[in-house]
Amino acid sequence: MKYRHEWKYEISNGDMFVLRQRLSAVMKRDVHAVDGKYLIRSLYFDNASDKVLREKVDGVNIREKFRIRYYNNDTSLIHLEKKSKVNGLCLKDSTTLTREQAQAIANGDYTWMVESGISLIQELYSKMMSQGLRPKIIVEYVREPFVFVPGNVRVTLDYNIRTGTKCTDFLTPGCVTIPVVDAPIILEVKWDEYLPDIIRDVLQLPSCRVGAFSKYAVCRIYG
Repeated sequence: MKYRHEWKYEISNGDMFVLRQRLSAVMKRDVHAVDGKYLIRSLYFDNASDKVLREKVDGVNIREKFRIRYYNNDTSLIHLEKKSKVNGLCLKDSTTLTREQAQAIANGDYTWMVESGISLIQELYSKMMSQGLRPKIIVEYVREPFVFVPGNVRVTLDYNIRTGTKCTDFLTPGCVTIPVVDAPIILEVKWDEYLPDIIRDVLQLPSCRVGAFSKYAVCRIYG
């Protein structure tokens, strides 16, 4: 694992149309995308004091968050992820969960985690016990991903952000999500040691400025 650079921009519908054409000309679509996009549904963790949310809003320099995630409504492949940020650089650690394991966590059954033999699951369990982390909220959105091999660049367009409000049973179809009012379109750019000039040029838009948008934070206005 290595730390990666990450930029985020809030963009308009017009910006997305322009960028989609530019990115398609120089980058490849992610092979996992269906018709160029996929639906992401995540369950984020926080505690009663909103530690994760407060650290994000306050811009704490060293922070982390846990989430469980699956794609395109396919619960046969579910990921547990820990995303860490240190001095603006990002690191993601990931492992897989079975549907039964993910459902157990959503149901509040954590006893099996310490005996799982998987370090990331055990770390989440430890922090659930020591920090009071618990499933907090569902975040759902559509992503259009593009990849570029030099620099290991990944550019995504994220939109139609939705939240599950108080429901955390994110594997159940009956746990509906609602649109986040006035949620922007988010352009995310990630790379390793360098960002090739051709990608920098493609991303140039007069109205775009790097920001610190958080889909988790914007969904928390509902609970």
